[in-house]
Amino acid sequence: MMRIGLMLGATDGPDGTVDKMVKSAQEAEALGFDNLWMANIFGLDAISTLGIIGYATKKIGLGTAVTPTYPRHPTAIAQQALTTGAAAGGRFSLGIGLSHQVVIEDMMGLSYAHPARHMREYLSVLGPLLQGEMVSFSGEQYQVNNFQIGLPGRQAVPLLVAALGPVMLKLAGEMADGTITWMTGPNTLESHIIPTINSAAHAAGKPDAVVAAGFPVVLTNDVDAAKEMIAKSLQVYGVLPSYRAMLDKEGAAGPADIAFAGNEAELRARIQRLRDIGVTDFCASIVETDAATTQRTREFLAAEVSA
Repeated sequence: MMRIGLMLGATDGPDGTVDKMVKSAQEAEALGFDNLWMANIFGLDAISTLGIIGYATKKIGLGTAVTPTYPRHPTAIAQQALTTGAAAGGRFSLGIGLSHQVVIEDMMGLSYAHPARHMREYLSVLGPLLQGEMVSFSGEQYQVNNFQIGLPGRQAVPLLVAALGPVMLKLAGEMADGTITWMTGPNTLESHIIPTINSAAHAAGKPDAVVAAGFPVVLTNDVDAAKEMIAKSLQVYGVLPSYRAMLDKEGAAGPADIAFAGNEAELRARIQRLRDIGVTDFCASIVETDAATTQRTREFLAAEVSA
């Protein structure tokens, strides 16, 4: 059964406070959502915030979508993730990703060279640490000697990698538990993402991968107006190279073309398509139009959890 969850905003505005995040999470849990996903952008730290949320909730699954790797040493993110996993009672999944060259190089002043090599080395250290193993690793970017995290009551923390291209999908299938996608339409999920990552997972002797697919969602009868708003608010995602490649593969001009916008029947059909092609987790990013529309969309999605 496909799990249905919500994306929490990573805003620096009034809705991005810890109190607001905790309240939103408690409301989502009360509505019956399977999980919550939080992006790590320029507001609250997602792993830390989900640790607080985990302590303030009882059953809803939690995950980062995603935390960038380059600014954080894998030993540090492992320790942080295991701490959040313990606070959440085993309900936390760590989603990591490369971010984008404009962020890592232009904003942070770090090298974005050899991203696939970076991720392979990163996973070589992080994966075993999350399993409680002692790690010794010598690579070009990371050298770790006899490092182990001793955490009483350690909980399993599934590891997901934001992977879109074939090399990254192969790494995610071999060395992690799954992937998280964004700006990737259903045709591309079916023909490219899911078969590529599952093939790599099976070759490594592992079961089918977790495939968490994020989409902008709005329940509306005015689809044109909703798509116009989505095109403006999500414009940046249409030009970032990794997302642009997925939109091109889908034949989409921009983010609005892969958004879930429509009435109940139209949204229900789009969600069912994801179930049919093997998506394991639907991550709904509700498009903020007006309060009433947002509430209706949330209630509709909650009803779909048990469908």
